[in-house]
Amino acid sequence: MNTVFTYRQLLSRLRFPHAIAALFMLASASGGAADVAKGASARAAVNDKPARVWLDAAPLTKRNVILNLDGGAFVRVDVLGERLFRIRHSKSAQWTESGLNRYGIFSTVFPEVAFERTESDGVYTLATQQARLTINRKDGAVALAAADGNALTQQAAPVYEAGGGYDVRFTLAKDERIYGLGDVSRENIMRRPGVYEFWVRNVKAYIPIPVVLSSRGWGMLMNTTWRNTMDIGKDDPDRIVCTAPRSDFDYYLFCGPDYRSLLDTYTSFSGRPALLPVWGYAFTYVCNENIDAFNMMNEALTFRREGMPCDVIGLEPGWMSKNYDGSTAKEWHPQRFPIPKWAPKGPHTFLGALKRKGFKLSLWLCCDYDLGVYEEQLLTGQKPAKAGAKAGVAAGDPDDFEKDEHLNKPKGAKKKDVAKRDDAQPTEPWFEHLKNFVDQGASAFKLDGAYQVIEHASRKWANGMTDEEMHNLYPVIYAKQMARGFEDHTKRRSMVYSAGGYAGVQQFVASWAGDTGGGPKPLASMLNLGLSGHSNHSCDMDVFSIEGIHFGFLQTWAQQCNWAYWRQPWLLEDAQIAAFRAYDQLRYKLLPYLYSTAAEAALTGYPVMRAMSLAYPDDPAWDASRGQYMLGDSLLVSAFSKEVRLPKGTWIDFWSGKRLDGPATVPVQITPTQGGALLVKSGAIIPTWPACDHVEKGWSPEVGLLVYPAASSAFTLYEDDGASLAYRKGKFARTRLTCETTGKTVKLTIGGREGSYDAMPATRDFTATIHLPARPQTVTLDGTAVTEWQWSDAASAATIKIPACGKVPRVLVCE
Repeated sequence: MNTVFTYRQLLSRLRFPHAIAALFMLASASGGAADVAKGASARAAVNDKPARVWLDAAPLTKRNVILNLDGGAFVRVDVLGERLFRIRHSKSAQWTESGLNRYGIFSTVFPEVAFERTESDGVYTLATQQARLTINRKDGAVALAAADGNALTQQAAPVYEAGGGYDVRFTLAKDERIYGLGDVSRENIMRRPGVYEFWVRNVKAYIPIPVVLSSRGWGMLMNTTWRNTMDIGKDDPDRIVCTAPRSDFDYYLFCGPDYRSLLDTYTSFSGRPALLPVWGYAFTYVCNENIDAFNMMNEALTFRREGMPCDVIGLEPGWMSKNYDGSTAKEWHPQRFPIPKWAPKGPHTFLGALKRKGFKLSLWLCCDYDLGVYEEQLLTGQKPAKAGAKAGVAAGDPDDFEKDEHLNKPKGAKKKDVAKRDDAQPTEPWFEHLKNFVDQGASAFKLDGAYQVIEHASRKWANGMTDEEMHNLYPVIYAKQMARGFEDHTKRRSMVYSAGGYAGVQQFVASWAGDTGGGPKPLASMLNLGLSGHSNHSCDMDVFSIEGIHFGFLQTWAQQCNWAYWRQPWLLEDAQIAAFRAYDQLRYKLLPYLYSTAAEAALTGYPVMRAMSLAYPDDPAWDASRGQYMLGDSLLVSAFSKEVRLPKGTWIDFWSGKRLDGPATVPVQITPTQGGALLVKSGAIIPTWPACDHVEKGWSPEVGLLVYPAASSAFTLYEDDGASLAYRKGKFARTRLTCETTGKTVKLTIGGREGSYDAMPATRDFTATIHLPARPQTVTLDGTAVTEWQWSDAASAATIKIPACGKVPRVLVCE
């Protein structure tokens, strides 16, 4: 029988100073010393070339198991959780790391997990309380099953490509449905059948993520940044075929009873979605690229005069003295945005004026810096090698809404080195030069696709990577350095939003759908990103249609970009101006609902915007529903659709109060003021805030509740200071809101607030608007009769004040 060593056993036998000696020990025990020596020699030869190989230097623990296969290859399994495994195959028993591991994108901290190991007839089994993983010693095939033995998927024996790379297949059941893959394609929600390439591309694939979620209760992430592909039941209807011509074979495999648990497990190691500052979920407005400080201030004041709430004013590349300056020497444009050199900071600047009016300033950025240099310095302190030149990109695409010439290869340009860059070796972290702008008052940054989403085919990156490995990784470490740089410098949450990304980007930044407008395809990208662990996404609002305004404001976060055009909301047709204002005010009213839902996403990975297939997974017919989605638990939104399909249950039109029973398909009424359906799920408890023109705190002294009673329902209100990083240390509060209906009696309970944060008020005043079939005969609060309350026949709702809500629960009863 072949010998199996755990990492702890291997450590106990280690007597040599270098890891390669340990490999010889392992191979000797299994009779494979010659094979390992040959593999190690080959790898050493590779190391003599410019190519980079990173060995896994993490301490060896009992959670790691290495199996030597009959054919001389090896499999390593890291048991990372009750339902989570990392699996690596190797011909030489050397375990490499992807850039996502090396640069700290993926977690290395996991709770202790107990598991049993058994072997029978050449099959090795690792069993936790919630999952079973088996490895066949004959060929390295791996199978995953639930704890009860129900088979979920099986990885066939891998085929290693000549010169590196892999070709591996995972089984698919007959009716199995596959979701995820990030923004790799906007043509579908359910991904089977289809062939997908994971390669960040302008317009077509801004944030591809090689993660799949299965309707059978399992998920997988291919742990590689190399260009790779998945064929999901296209060539072989019964298989997922994963290929990469250069990458080592490394993946995470996990399981769970539903999509919520799969996303929870996936984001537990790839990173939870960031919780933005509360104003990040409000409204962001981006000015025309040719604006100057005086006209910017006028537009800011116009928002206030027009009664249109707005928190963020964004500048496009025209703010810089050199257009599209990707260097670390950028400065304010001296004519458009003059700042006295003798007094560059303070309330006397245009940034100070914006702040006084309740606005935060966002600055557009492009980056062509070799960001791997700083990542390596964080790890080793070594001096980086000089980076090479940069290559261009393919021509424009019909889905390119904005036609940004900096993201398209100029006509007649050579394939190589068409984009300029500073060839000087980076000497400081990228964010270092941005600190001056932050100190002056910049509060947010927009990371344009230039130049992060285009290829750099001829570049040799200083960390040893070629562009084939660095290209997908670059947007993630760009996001990481921006978010961490801002947080470290200010001790506040960052509001950074980016066009590009890859696996793990969700923990650092928000995103928008790039230069593709605000139509159905951006919606598909958002829903697919939500099914891939990324919650904070948006798109450029289409303000010239009521449908675009409706969709633009009913997203996780909302923004409008003028770019080179005249999209100012006060310059629209009169009916559109009124609609824009109404939707804008509605968004600010819904902020505590959206913020609480975003906080849930930051804790669990379950997104704010949810594809119908995610929210109602038992019905495969939802896979075709690309024109509607759930916004949180309680709001059903249609977008660019003539009809909306209702799930089972009762739904209430948000505007008219009309009740509709599902399942049913009903027409969507488009009016000059309403661009789509907004339906409330029966049982909803929706917290609201009073009207305001901007927000500063993650709480309000006055909280409204829109209550639509059903048999039993609940919502958890989340509150914190709205800006600091203290929530990561538990500085936040939750209030459980419940509603129960028994006969004609409705009981609303505002639970005692749990938790605390700095400057938290002792109490808040609630006002509940409870939608009822008839006027109640009596209303009591904590057993005492309430005599002053309002009833609306038009809305069929009672409005009742519930003052001084804090640590002690308060119970309101309508009978």
